[in-house]
Amino acid sequence: MCGIAGMINLQLKTVDEAIVKNMNDSIHHRGPDDEGFYFKPGVGLAHRRLSIIDIASGHQPMTEQNETLAIVFNGEIYNHQDLARDLKQKGHTFSTKCDTEVILKLYIEHGIDCLKHLRGMFAFAIWDGRTNEFFMARDRLGIKPIYFSHVNDNLLFASELKAVMKSNLVESTLNPQAVEDYFSLGYIPEPKSIYTQVAKLLPGHYVHLKLNEPTQQIQQNEYWDLSYDPAAPTIDNGELNSRLSEAVKIRMEAEVPLGAFLSGGVDSSAIVAHMAKLQDSSVNTCSIGFDEKAYDEMDYANQIAEKFKTNHQSKTVNADDFDLIDEITNWYDEPFADPSSLPTFRVCELAKGNVTVVLSGDGGDELFAGYRNHMMHNNEQKIRSLLPLAIRKPVFGLLAKVYPKLDWAPRFLRAKTTFQSLAMAEDEAFHNTMSILRKESLNKLYSTEFKSQLNGYSSLDVFRHYFKKVVGWDALKKIQYLDFKTYLPGDILTKVDRASMANSIEVRVPLLDHKFVEWAFQMDSSVNLVNGEGKAEFKKQLESELPDNILYRPKMGFRTPLEQWFKGPLKDKAQRLLLSSKMQDSKFFDMKYIEKMLNEHISGIKNHDTALWSLLIFSSFLEKSEK
Repeated sequence: MCGIAGMINLQLKTVDEAIVKNMNDSIHHRGPDDEGFYFKPGVGLAHRRLSIIDIASGHQPMTEQNETLAIVFNGEIYNHQDLARDLKQKGHTFSTKCDTEVILKLYIEHGIDCLKHLRGMFAFAIWDGRTNEFFMARDRLGIKPIYFSHVNDNLLFASELKAVMKSNLVESTLNPQAVEDYFSLGYIPEPKSIYTQVAKLLPGHYVHLKLNEPTQQIQQNEYWDLSYDPAAPTIDNGELNSRLSEAVKIRMEAEVPLGAFLSGGVDSSAIVAHMAKLQDSSVNTCSIGFDEKAYDEMDYANQIAEKFKTNHQSKTVNADDFDLIDEITNWYDEPFADPSSLPTFRVCELAKGNVTVVLSGDGGDELFAGYRNHMMHNNEQKIRSLLPLAIRKPVFGLLAKVYPKLDWAPRFLRAKTTFQSLAMAEDEAFHNTMSILRKESLNKLYSTEFKSQLNGYSSLDVFRHYFKKVVGWDALKKIQYLDFKTYLPGDILTKVDRASMANSIEVRVPLLDHKFVEWAFQMDSSVNLVNGEGKAEFKKQLESELPDNILYRPKMGFRTPLEQWFKGPLKDKAQRLLLSSKMQDSKFFDMKYIEKMLNEHISGIKNHDTALWSLLIFSSFLEKSEK
């Protein structure tokens, strides 16, 4: 795994080498084993390397044809050996065994269409000096990141936002729409970043520039999208294990120690089960637990480790492990409110002690409908389809207003959000379900001046954009598609990439193999969600591999005791940061409302932990961005 950075001058003027080197230095953690540079008129490419495959000869940037072609690449191409064989038959010769050279030769053979042949996770940039063309691309699911900025006559790009900003050519003006996205969703979805002048390359997209043309439009072009055919014949679900096994197998190539994250949940346990069958030696596994049972899954992880005789490493951390809060902004470079980023960092930190490559179970919930909100939305949509909006809006809208917010109560009594959703159209309802802070709360939080800046914009616009692309799909497939376009790349994959790279380890994701995803997404919704059981078919196919108490126990995931933190150990820090002069000067917030939330939470009148956490992270971002 690696980090890439670069600078392209669209007028082919000499780039400042010091700027490119400064950008590359800022992402040293992504590749501590090696660095490299490529400079020609109009171009500067930089690379940081974490050596995984062909350690001896995989130095980057890699060049071809008397250095007129150059590539910097972050990721892994799992079918690179098959591609190399095909290319050799067409007359290409290879000087290395690494996948970077395969991409470059594939580009020579197919041009931009090389993307169609790649199977893996990647973000890469190619300079073609033969024709003065620049080409950069991101993998289909968005596992690997790439940021870019078009400033004056320069295109800057990098694996992390910090590297783009280290150029000192980009203004740090905050994007008001990105601020709204963050407080609504907890992350900033592609293609926006927190800064107006910086964008994220969308998953399944590329940028292609011909520098000898008079005007240059930096346009994102789509080369892949997740598709679903409601009229397609039912797929053979019996293939699931064989297809998953193949996706796991091709991710086990490495010249460094390899292992797996093991939470004791369905997805990670399935990955470990397949790894155990595919290798003779014991699988290296790691997991973390918490000293409070309400947050701990260690017993389940230990059960799987014992069943498959893994070389298991575990560590128990204090549930009050918030020492890393100040580091979150350093990892993500922009506000990121998922508190599970803290334990995710800890498990990556633990893994680094034994392995360099780790397989994870991310993506299973999105692919097989495993989240509770999938079931909720599907059930709500059945009601919405029976009653027109003209009836639902006043009836359920009134119920939502008068029903109290009972976060402390059993789930069946927490009906306020359900009533709100039933009063809405389908796209607005799912947005309401997925929002960490909803419209009513944000209206109180935002200042009058900031509302004016937004000019009616809401993160709902992001959801509506994607809902327009799935007309005719059933309710469950629609929201799974939305997850693949928003929550998965914006939250889950971002969290894992930054936490793993901060510890200089590579994480591979078999359940997000694009061929496996394309096949599994065609499963009928009726087999994914059965009698309120998410991932039903996936679990059924795994019954021969995993015990029932693993397959059919309630989903937990990494949790953090935010409510207690803000009443105790984080109280002073929250009061200092949330009511700081920088928060006041930002003019985004009604500061009296923030103070009111703090007082209500500390006194126990209301639980505002999600809002306070989001504000704490944002305030920390403001503090550090000024330095």
